[in-house]
Parts: sequence; structure tokens; C-alpha cells
Amino acid sequence: MNPIAYFRAADAAEALAHASGGARFIAGGTNLLDLMKEFVMRPAALIDINNLSLAEIAPLAGGGLRLGATARNADTAYHPLVRESYPLLTAAILAGASPQIRNMASNGGNLLQRTRCHYFYDIGTPCNKRLPGSGCSAVGGLTRQHAILGGSPQCIATHPSDMCVALAALGAIVHARSAAGERQIAFADFHRLPDDRPEQDTTLASGELITHIELPPASQFAAHSAYLKIRDRASYAFALVSVAAMLDIGDDGVVREARLALGGVAHKPWRLPAAEALLVGHPADAAHFAAAADALLVGAQGQGENNFKIPLARRAVVRALEQAVAGTHDNTRSERDRAD
Repeated sequence: MNPIAYFRAADAAEALAHASGGARFIAGGTNLLDLMKEFVMRPAALIDINNLSLAEIAPLAGGGLRLGATARNADTAYHPLVRESYPLLTAAILAGASPQIRNMASNGGNLLQRTRCHYFYDIGTPCNKRLPGSGCSAVGGLTRQHAILGGSPQCIATHPSDMCVALAALGAIVHARSAAGERQIAFADFHRLPDDRPEQDTTLASGELITHIELPPASQFAAHSAYLKIRDRASYAFALVSVAAMLDIGDDGVVREARLALGGVAHKPWRLPAAEALLVGHPADAAHFAAAADALLVGAQGQGENNFKIPLARRAVVRALEQAVAGTHDNTRSERDRAD
């Protein structure tokens, strides 16, 4: 048995005061506890942050929305302000996990969940993410679920979150607090590519606490957004490829603004503004969608078993954009019926 300390913090100051010596913050624990059971992560202490006032979901004075770090994924997905102005986020959250897990998983924890690479979970195999310098068993191994973009010789794992793909497309901002003060992190800069430090998933400093996620105003996209998730089965499966697509289309059918992000293909949600720019000023049609998809996938490289992901991702981008043109679908009712 591995000894572990547990502390329930009353406020952020208390939580940060204990955030040292290998301690980990815990809210829902839907990923951290699994990793502890498999001996992949062995924190010296758990700091329970559920008593902190970090669960609020509220509009911001200058527009946009504040998503508290300890707000549950289900509460976020079904919140009327999210459903009305950010239906892409609702769709992405409801595409992930199961109703039971969404009822427990927190927003901050979703950002920090770790890869589901089977070599990462198997402590009997080398893994640079788990033990830096030990090697990457996925390279030359079983790679069907692995990255086609942004990988390195050190790691080809993929980021598992659906919610984060939508947040990347929305251009969210992560607010964090540490003993040194508060700071804001653009979502594009929050998650890291593996490079030569694959054990570091994010740019958070040790002991830094996510307090909330800021969503910029996005009402221009509310009528034309889609989240498409391609997976091995219809529920409770991680994406082979997922696409978050948002379009602002004028009355003349010309795209005024576009957002695209890919999931299941890289160590972080994959977004390239240059690919989105190819859609702006052009008709919302298949030819321009295909050009944007090609640009988004420049440099994609398979590892053998996952070569299929490259054409799959290209077709998925085109399909998601076509779905966005057709109009945003509210999937909350069908999800509720399924949960019942």
C-alpha cells in the first residue's frame, strides 16, 4: 500500500499552501483516481478543491462566459447560456464519456486529463510520458489510436478530450492562480506538443490551480456549428478523429469567419488559423472545405496502423463543415432521453 495524505481545502489560499511535494488537486477524480489505481500516478497528497467557490457559470461583463473550474461537465453542457451561445461546446461535452462520468468530471479536470495511450497505462512497458528517458513503446508498436500530427520521436500519444477540441475552436482562455499571483493562458498555448518533454502535458507550473475558463463572445457562430466525432462505437469511446467546426455565414452564402479544430490526431487539440483563413471570403461549399482540410493536415504522418486517420480526418473536416452549414443541432434532448 502506498501512503497518501488527504486535505480538504476551504479556499484557494489553503489549497495553494499545500500544493507542493508531489501533491495533486482533485475535484471529480474521474481520471486521476484511475491513474492512481493503475500505479501510473502516485501523488504524495490529494488536495480536495470541491469546497472552493469555483463552480460558477456566469456571463462576463464584456460579453462571453465564465466556466468555473469545479463546475461539472454535465452542468456545463446543459447550462442555458452554454446551449444558447456555445452549442458547439454542449455537443462536444455530450459526445464524451458517459452520463455518470460527466456528472462527476470537472471542467478543470477535463483540461488536465491524460492520454489514453495503452502503453502509458501499462507500467510494464517503457513510456517517456510516464518515465522520461525510458523510450516510447508506441513508436513501432500498436499505433491505431496514435497521433498523425505534432508527434515526436519521444511520444506519439493523443490528447483524449472532446471538450478541449471545442474550447480550442472557441479560442478559450484559461485562468490560473498560484502563490505568485494570477495569470491568463490562451487555450492554444495551454497544452503542449511532446517535443523532447512529453511528460509535460500543459504549460501550467507546478502547484498552479485552474480557477476558471473564459469563453469569448461567439454568438456569430451559434447558428452554424457542428461537432463530429468518429469512433469505434457509438458511445463511451475516445475519438479516432473529431472535428469542431464553426462558421459565420452571410446572407449571400459567403463565409465571414471560420473556426476549425481537430481531436484524436495530436498531443493537443489541433488548430491552424491559416487553414481557417482559406474559408473566409469564399462560398461555403465542398471545394473550399476540402482546401481547408488539406491545409489543416499539412505534415500529417501515419505510423502504419493509423495511416487511415489522414484521409479519415480530411473527410471528417469536410463533413463537419457541411453539417455546420446545414445548421446547429441541439442534442441535449436526445442525450437526456438516452440517459433515462
